[in-house]
Amino acid sequence: MVPYCATPGLSVRTSCLINHYNYGEYVFEACDSALAQTHPFDEIVLVDDGSADGSLERLRRRYGGQERVRLLAKANEGQLSCFNAGFAASTGDVVFFLDSDDVYEPDYVAAVLDVYARRPDVDFVFAARRTFGRVEGVESSGTGDRDLGYSVVSTLARRKWIGACTSCLSMRRRLLERILPIPYLEDWRVRADDCLVFGASVVGGRKYYLDRALVRYRVHDRNAYYGRDHDAVHDYRRKLAIHRLFVLLETRMGYDMGRLSDFAHSEFRTIERPTASELRDYVRIALRRRAPWSRRAGSVGSMLGYYLRAGAGPRRLAAPVRLARRIVGSDARRGSGATSEPRPLQPSKRS
Repeated sequence: MVPYCATPGLSVRTSCLINHYNYGEYVFEACDSALAQTHPFDEIVLVDDGSADGSLERLRRRYGGQERVRLLAKANEGQLSCFNAGFAASTGDVVFFLDSDDVYEPDYVAAVLDVYARRPDVDFVFAARRTFGRVEGVESSGTGDRDLGYSVVSTLARRKWIGACTSCLSMRRRLLERILPIPYLEDWRVRADDCLVFGASVVGGRKYYLDRALVRYRVHDRNAYYGRDHDAVHDYRRKLAIHRLFVLLETRMGYDMGRLSDFAHSEFRTIERPTASELRDYVRIALRRRAPWSRRAGSVGSMLGYYLRAGAGPRRLAAPVRLARRIVGSDARRGSGATSEPRPLQPSKRS
């Protein structure tokens, strides 16, 4: 698999996909914020998912004459169905997503496109967000802008979720073509941004975090997911949905799941300024390879060296080193010539 790189110097066409269902009191502000960008979108595809609040007719009256706005009306099937339909109708080289109750800051698109222009190797950009409404504040990692590299191995091995909510996401079309369409509409009536975030990692996208609150995330009493209490049945069904999603993506990509952990140390070295938590995750993955413990120790040593060169201080290094010594030392005492922890990555088995 070769990561997609845009051709430098060519103009980039942009699409904004707005998914909407019964948010008539908010959707106009969302759409207006997309229209008000300092770097205008080439097209805005607004997908109405069978709204019953009269908002579709109001949207037609308001934006029917807007050349850049395309309205798609469909039966109610949930958020993922809107992603599928909107993407199929779009033409942009870079695709942005917006929930109909959220708002873009005016310079959001310009800031994101600047990243894509400077970094043609980056496929997926997500930004920090500012909450407003019932909760006010900025949600940011505090790390500064950062190239997060590739995350195929970490996502398949540890279900790492590297991204943000729908309205903070964008990606290159070539990457999104590897993800959508996804057929499991009932699984993802809400929180379908998981399909984008997990999907972009599994299909081999290079991710970049923009540490600026360029999106306003509205908190209100009708958020479909945020702030909701979820019971054990919901959590169980969500785990099944994620399992099915991973089976689909693994099959599409044709990975040899037994060998992917061999690449953990190489993937780790694509991350700019890796954190101690990221190092610990990759150390655990590398030490579970089906390989002699000496080779696993060599992979860990390679990662520790990169971590230090990337600017980690001795105190940040202490915990991962202790972890590596404990696991590798345990293997050596057992006298294992292959693996004392035979837990390589396994494909998500079909039920």
